[in-house]
Amino acid sequence: MRVLVTGGAGFLGSHLCDRLIAEGHDVLCVDNYYTGTKDNIAGLLGNHHFELMRHDVTFPLYVEVDRIYNLACPASPIHYQRDPVQTTKTSVHGAINMLGLAKRVRARILQASTSEVYGDPEVHPQVEEYWGKVNPIGIRSCYDEGKRAAETLFFDYWRQHDLEIKVMRIFNTYGPRMDPDDGRVVSNFIVQALRGEPITIYGDGQQTRSFCYVDDLIEGMWRLMESPPEFTGPVNVGNPTENTMLELAEAVIRLVGGTSKIEYRPLPSDDPRQRRPDISMARKELDWEPSVALEDGLRETIDYFRHRLAR
Repeated sequence: MRVLVTGGAGFLGSHLCDRLIAEGHDVLCVDNYYTGTKDNIAGLLGNHHFELMRHDVTFPLYVEVDRIYNLACPASPIHYQRDPVQTTKTSVHGAINMLGLAKRVRARILQASTSEVYGDPEVHPQVEEYWGKVNPIGIRSCYDEGKRAAETLFFDYWRQHDLEIKVMRIFNTYGPRMDPDDGRVVSNFIVQALRGEPITIYGDGQQTRSFCYVDDLIEGMWRLMESPPEFTGPVNVGNPTENTMLELAEAVIRLVGGTSKIEYRPLPSDDPRQRRPDISMARKELDWEPSVALEDGLRETIDYFRHRLAR
């Protein structure tokens, strides 16, 4: 098939492009390089089934495709708070433009949504039926509410135009090709440990996250796209094993083998205390669950950053 991946030069997008090429599809990778980089897809540039286009999804795109994976949007707080108005535009205008394209060519379309639609949850673990507790005017709102609005648009296009949609709520994902300066906890801890710097933990270190290795996440995304048309989601895709920030820091220090100490700093505004998916729906509908253990995934990620920092 002809497959469009927006945000295809990003962390997740580039791994998805790899998977789609391996499946034998023709892939059109679209990215404006706000956070993506050509380095991430360098290994595909010589493949005649792969095409790269610089484009911003806040503007319409006219191409002929069978599948659309809409991953375009900065996903780390450092990046999406740098230009919050543009972040909201990317989620909302980008969704409108990609849904309009899907409607015109009758393509199936997948939205890369996020666990941030749950905000600082009062329900734990988070189930898809939970509507969330989101601050609509906070510093994270450009991302959280933008993604929530995008979900609204997807389901309205499904109801109003009978469009084939898939909505995936992605929980914390890590692995090779993460940006070392993206401000996310896994990349922060690994880079600090490799440089022998103190590991900075915000708050008391007891807030929790669930970390899914990128290969597992892409497998779940591919299975969702190819699931029966009547299954729309939203569906949680992530690792249901919960870890505190302190546990993650200690694991990174142990695997890197460095001498970094832990420093505690104030917790940022609207930072959720807990984050763990209930993946019962993914298990039932997609026959999916993660298989890569945290320490195994961290080793691969540490090796990637070790080579990248040595350039």
